[in-house]
Amino acid sequence: MSEEILVNVTPRETRVAVVENGMLQELHIERGWRRGVVGNIYKGKVQRVMPGMQAAFVDIGLARAAFLHANDIMRAMPAIPNEDGAPAETLPSSVRPIAELLRDGQDIVVQVVKDPIGSKGARLTMQLSVPSRYLVMLPQSKVVGVSARIEDETERARLKGLVSELAMTGGSGFIIRTNAEGQPAEALAEDIAYLSRVWGLVEERARNASVGTCIYDDLSLPMRAVRDLMRRDVEKVKVDSRETCEKLRVFAAQYMPGLAERIELYSGARPIFDLYGVEDEIQRALQKEVPLKSGGYLVIDQTEAMTTVDVNTGSFLGQRTLEETVYRTNLEAAQSVARQLRLRNLGGIIIIDFIDMHDPEHRRQVLRMLEKSLSKDHAKTTVYDFSPLGLVEMTRKRTVESLERQLCEPCPACNGRGTLKTAETVTYEIFREITRAGRQFDAERLLVIASPMVVNRITEEESAAVAELEEFLGKSIRFQQDDQYVQEHYDVVLL
Repeated sequence: MSEEILVNVTPRETRVAVVENGMLQELHIERGWRRGVVGNIYKGKVQRVMPGMQAAFVDIGLARAAFLHANDIMRAMPAIPNEDGAPAETLPSSVRPIAELLRDGQDIVVQVVKDPIGSKGARLTMQLSVPSRYLVMLPQSKVVGVSARIEDETERARLKGLVSELAMTGGSGFIIRTNAEGQPAEALAEDIAYLSRVWGLVEERARNASVGTCIYDDLSLPMRAVRDLMRRDVEKVKVDSRETCEKLRVFAAQYMPGLAERIELYSGARPIFDLYGVEDEIQRALQKEVPLKSGGYLVIDQTEAMTTVDVNTGSFLGQRTLEETVYRTNLEAAQSVARQLRLRNLGGIIIIDFIDMHDPEHRRQVLRMLEKSLSKDHAKTTVYDFSPLGLVEMTRKRTVESLERQLCEPCPACNGRGTLKTAETVTYEIFREITRAGRQFDAERLLVIASPMVVNRITEEESAAVAELEEFLGKSIRFQQDDQYVQEHYDVVLL
């Protein structure tokens, strides 16, 4: 498998694309005025403890107060963080009442596990962690764990033994990341020494910082991409900024010397994302429909509560039976769904409506294909079996806004509904508003300003109704087109 990482840098925006076999798989965006805060550690102050929710709102200096649940204060045992180094959510064996753990006005040190999304503030934890190339340091724990993605038992035992021995003097716990597979003791020792220095600085800042201060800021997007995404199977990291390229080479030479030579400057005349077709893929990732090679297609709908994916055969007729056609379409759809979730960064509850299959073995194979395709995803996913209605329910951990939410905003004409009232509906709303205004106010004439589509409909198809209305109110009514008005908007003016 050929994999490359492309880094596109402009003065106000940095984008990182992960391309596998010529196809875009992941896209990460960081804008100068709106950097993500996942992984950052803050000195915060408890604004309000809410016993009924077992949670508290905490001021960490962001626009909205952040949310801290009791589960994220007391934990029986930390879970293995995600591959991006962000802390993972865990379930404690028992949680004391939040009022016994925190009080209003208390200063605490917290870490962001989820960016502010929509109208919700950031999600916090007090179980802090600091990631490096091969390890994640857990300063408040003694546990040494190994990423589940390292499957070889001999290698797992070797790594755990090495880190346990190296960490004896430090008193902190560690999670061994997937990137550590095959690494010598020297590389792990360097990581532990680096993390110990970082944590010492965090502790010092925490003692002296004021409330709302960020006391640990995670690396910039290009640095994080090299740290978290660069593995042995990554052939090249291509950067279109000389300054960023030099910074990444210095960073890689210090923390991953064996891979530093794979970072190269792209100086071609054609933009790097255009050369690899990434710009076109981004535009397609903002569309609801996703075509499949067979002729079928997916329809992806993202809502506040969940994301739904509908699978359709489209123009695919197959060559054998209907059941075989459906099975082949669903197999292809399972791979495409996994890629789209990763590319669009869709999270939360996801419902997939595959085309109905009657053969239980076909269902098992489609589910197995979905799980296999999701195994490359850095975000934690959980897939459940087909429901009695033939739907597949799954969850994908969400830490930042989806691609659509990052790049788009609700339509000002429909306020994000996706539909507009018809010209007929607006016409009858205008008639009701004319009646209301004519009875309430003493004016000789009324002027209605509306979109050309609505005015044309009223003057051409509803002229008789307008005449009846003028006679009923005893007032003259004029209509005026305005191209600035969208179909649903209008004004009734008294003259």
